[in-house]
Amino acid sequence: MENIIVTNNLCKKYGKFQALDNVSITIKKGGIYGLIGKNGAGKTTLLRVISGLQNPTSGKYSLFGVDYKDKNITKQRRKVGAIIEKPSIYLDMSATENLKQQCLILGIPNFDDILKILKLVGLDNAGKKPAKNFSLGMKQRLGIAIALVGNPDFIILDEPINGLDPQGIIEIRELILKLNKEFGITFLISSHILDELSKVATDFYFINNGKVIKEINSKELSTICKKITQIEVDDVKIVSSILTTENINFDVISNTQINIYSNIVLSELISKLSKENCTVISSTIKNESLESYFLNLIGGEDND
Repeated sequence: MENIIVTNNLCKKYGKFQALDNVSITIKKGGIYGLIGKNGAGKTTLLRVISGLQNPTSGKYSLFGVDYKDKNITKQRRKVGAIIEKPSIYLDMSATENLKQQCLILGIPNFDDILKILKLVGLDNAGKKPAKNFSLGMKQRLGIAIALVGNPDFIILDEPINGLDPQGIIEIRELILKLNKEFGITFLISSHILDELSKVATDFYFINNGKVIKEINSKELSTICKKITQIEVDDVKIVSSILTTENINFDVISNTQINIYSNIVLSELISKLSKENCTVISSTIKNESLESYFLNLIGGEDND
């Protein structure tokens, strides 16, 4: 499978601050890659470097097999669309005018694909309305439309659903999946909304303090994300004692709640607790979320 991006020991410093610390990742054609990390973890810096907006301090990367210092890298960059931090939109222009400007910037001699792109992102009926009057979701879709000018093979999105309402999130999710499945576009997406990212991504890179701390695909993640049995009881100490004796993995969540991570026969546990005069008030079975997995991975720090 073709490699689109390969980074080797990529580093970026701002003064004494190490924003990227020996980052090595591989983005293969056809995937949707999720980039996960806290604010300040290095996500946007990485996206800016591989987009060509900044140069690395050390290390290297290649784009479609071409080294970033090669004279032919400009040709390869034309295969990439990107929205870093926020869409680059001319707010006083309509959606059509924005796409025409992007065509001119890229040196595309005609505007033949503009209507097709607007239909694809659901903005073909936006008319002459200036982008400043668009909803946040419409602006995000316009940003993706601008990134689609030139028929890119690879699109980089930085927080594409940040601030959107539920309907807007669904629209962006469905658009990303459609572009990936029907048009074969590869994506690298940074997002804080981890459970939403888990619905589209095929692969994940977890980054913390400028370092990639975990690489995993969606199948591996679904296996690792443990089934959790959460029980509410009137005596946590008794439950803890029994689970410890039986070598069952658990966490005490509160004075009345416990998360059990091992496979158990709930009826048998309830029976044992009953003999110890401990009552199970309620029980819930759920799967650990991507967010929970991430927080456990970095040691329970807040993902702010």
